Amino acid sequence: MNEPVTKRATFSIFSIIAIIAAVLSFATGAMLGFVLAIIAIICGIIGVIMASSSGVRGGFVSVFSMLAGAIGIIAAVFKAVAWLI
Repeated sequence: MNEPVTKRATFSIFSIIAIIAAVLSFATGAMLGFVLAIIAIICGIIGVIMASSSGVRGGFVSVFSMLAGAIGIIAAVFKAVAWLI
């Protein structure tokens, strides 16, 4: 009897990029941190959309990355203000 082969769900590349960009946005300067935070938010949105598919994981990671990206933008603004003062 042939049993159906089930494919294991994998993380989307966008959710992985989003979490890496979110983490790196805190470890860099103001300008690069701002850009990385924007990348984290954009890739997080795409990751959430892709996670609605049954064969793709990473919805929670993408949502967390979007939140971290938003905090990263705030941190980048604080870094820029501190640099100007």
